[in-house]
Amino acid sequence: MSAENTASETTTPGSRAAHQEHQQGFSDEPPLKSDEERLQEDIPWGVRIAAEWAWRVIVILIFAGVLIWLLSYVSLLLIPLMVAALLTTLLKPLHSLLRRAKIPAVLSAIMTILIFLGFVFGLLWLVGQEIVEGFADMADQVTEGAIELVNMADDVAQGYGIDISPEEFQSWLEEAQNFVSENSDAIMGGAMAVGSFAGNLTIGGILALFTLIFFLADGRRIWDFSVNFVPRKHRPAIHGAGRKGWKALGTYMRVQVFVAAVDAVGIALGAFILGVPLFFPIGVLVFLASFIPIVGAVVTGIIAVLLALVANGPVNALLMLGVVLLVQQIESNVLQPIVMGKAVKLHPLAVVLAVTAGSSLLGIVGALFAVPVLAFVNRATQYIAKEQWRNDDLALQMEREQKEALVLQEAARQQQEAEDEETLAALKRRIKETVPGMDPDKPAFARRGQGPSVGEEPLDHQLSQSERSDLPGGVTEAAASQARAKVQERDEEQQEEKDKDDR
Repeated sequence: MSAENTASETTTPGSRAAHQEHQQGFSDEPPLKSDEERLQEDIPWGVRIAAEWAWRVIVILIFAGVLIWLLSYVSLLLIPLMVAALLTTLLKPLHSLLRRAKIPAVLSAIMTILIFLGFVFGLLWLVGQEIVEGFADMADQVTEGAIELVNMADDVAQGYGIDISPEEFQSWLEEAQNFVSENSDAIMGGAMAVGSFAGNLTIGGILALFTLIFFLADGRRIWDFSVNFVPRKHRPAIHGAGRKGWKALGTYMRVQVFVAAVDAVGIALGAFILGVPLFFPIGVLVFLASFIPIVGAVVTGIIAVLLALVANGPVNALLMLGVVLLVQQIESNVLQPIVMGKAVKLHPLAVVLAVTAGSSLLGIVGALFAVPVLAFVNRATQYIAKEQWRNDDLALQMEREQKEALVLQEAARQQQEAEDEETLAALKRRIKETVPGMDPDKPAFARRGQGPSVGEEPLDHQLSQSERSDLPGGVTEAAASQARAKVQERDEEQQEEKDKDDR
């Protein structure tokens, strides 16, 4: 027993501690976890990722909804500006042609707008003349067609056992008059709403024309000024993205003119083959109305079908309706998605979805601006994402100009600091010379002398003759050289950091 006790007593303290820890490892329970840790373990990883995405998407949708709601209050200002921007991309080639003829910018813009308005109103006047002469020639035909339609309606009514007598027709007229008199307030309210809309349309048209003048004359300077609100290091990229997006808008407008011409030629050619009168005015109206989404196509199609119905009967009207629907389907499913999408580098599905979403949210205005806005955003985003400004000559030139401006600003700042230091040193020297005992180098009440002259530091970066001539007033060559040296050192440090990041 004594030997065993002695052996147990001679056990090292380390082995006893290890033995106790080994026993505790089997006896101790796992540590309790917090509710948040247990919740994280119970929720699958995919669900957590979906939740993270969900709240961010909700925030984006709320922001978009609030933005659309706010823009609805300034639609009278925003819509004319966007219309003027689209017209600027369309009329810019004509304005540039007039500018090459040495005509002033504003005068060229006014002449361009007058030519455009003359073309549009000339087409409308020509259409009006054709319609007046056409209806004068086909007055008897129209009368016969109207009588035929009335007789046809009477025959259809009698076929269903409905006999319309003159007394019943007169009673219907009296009921219609009573309805109008009883609801005169609502009708007047609707008329006032139409008048208000017409007034807003007139104001918007005037504002669009006024804005169009300055967009044509000073569009580039307006954009250059707008880019100044962007941080300096991002200005070349944003400026280039805006220019590329603007070119995409110009492409959209030219393709839109092509699509409108195809619609006009297709419907006018169908009316000519079917013998529908006034086929040329129909084609012109279709061309002008094609720039108004949804409503323009519907109105011009109804006019073409009604002319065919009155002039040639219901069969011809049905054939004309088929021609209109066929042309509109070709435009919606072929020209708009494929031709337009390829021109502005958008997928056909994106074009269809953009028009649908725009018309659902903002009606005609949304359908009108959906594709051009999407084209602008898509091209600008591609320019920034692919860092195309690094190979863009205009962006590189703008970056060089910014560096030169920064050099001059730094030089002016250093020059101002040097002048301030020199003024302060002169003031201190004057005080020392004036007050006895202030100058430690001179005994009290000594004769006044001149202080040490301030020498200039040698120039490490000499400027060329052209650079000296470009220096602004008040900036010395020494200050400009020192500022340029500091800017170059800072650029070299940034380039070294970038090379390290790339490696």
